[in-house]
Amino acid sequence: MKINDCVAVLTGAGSGIGRALALELARRGCHLALADIAEEGLAETARLAKAEGARVSEHVLDVASREQVAALPASVLAAHGQVDLLINNAGVALGGHFHQVSEEDFDWLMAINFEAVVRMTRGFLPFLQERPAARIVNVSSLFGLITPAGQTAYCASKFAVRGFSNALRLELEGSNVGVTVVHPGGVATSIATSARVSADVSPDDIERSRAQAQKLLRMPPQRAAQIIIAGIERDRARVLVGNDARILSWLERLMPVHYWRLFPALAKSPAAPSNQP
Repeated sequence: MKINDCVAVLTGAGSGIGRALALELARRGCHLALADIAEEGLAETARLAKAEGARVSEHVLDVASREQVAALPASVLAAHGQVDLLINNAGVALGGHFHQVSEEDFDWLMAINFEAVVRMTRGFLPFLQERPAARIVNVSSLFGLITPAGQTAYCASKFAVRGFSNALRLELEGSNVGVTVVHPGGVATSIATSARVSADVSPDDIERSRAQAQKLLRMPPQRAAQIIIAGIERDRARVLVGNDARILSWLERLMPVHYWRLFPALAKSPAAPSNQP
């Protein structure tokens, strides 16, 4: 896929991998419809992308809102006239074992991490199909490949993104619309510190989990964005971001049930998620 002169819709654009993707796309001549619930962060990303020469529209968006997502395509088309690339990057994290997590919090995470991906895809697919070449890029996670303890909700959402993306790719095979699913490993974003945590998790466990996660979040978001965009340009079906994602993906295939025997600490303790927003 040729990025230059494309129009990309990007959710979760206000920080982390989303901001890095926006700036890398802008440097490659892509125009941007940027969406995020955080207005201040969104405005800063837009300012930086415009400085790179991109035509940018800003859309304050709660991806969990059916009404706001339904209204977004018309707003984007009014600003840009076309959509070539949809990147579903927005996401949230939730710490705590299943019995500690409330039904309300579980549903909150699923609405943002998975249901929004489906709604955004449904809303923009007809317009992507009008373009000579287009692509849907759904950001899953390393935790869409492996399943640490303390991440039942997050893993459920990211495995759902993976399954949805893989099935959709087969349905669209032979058409002008490709599908890429992205699995970032330990990217240095604020995901660990900004995660919502169940009230039943002790402060000591929270601090221990966040400290453990921070040690694993090493790759700069800019490098992650470069890897993801290279995968888009090469029409890759799956993009693994980082050596940790590649190694653990291989181990999971080799030992699909017992790979956690190699990582007993992570298997028993609540660990913060490993990628965006």
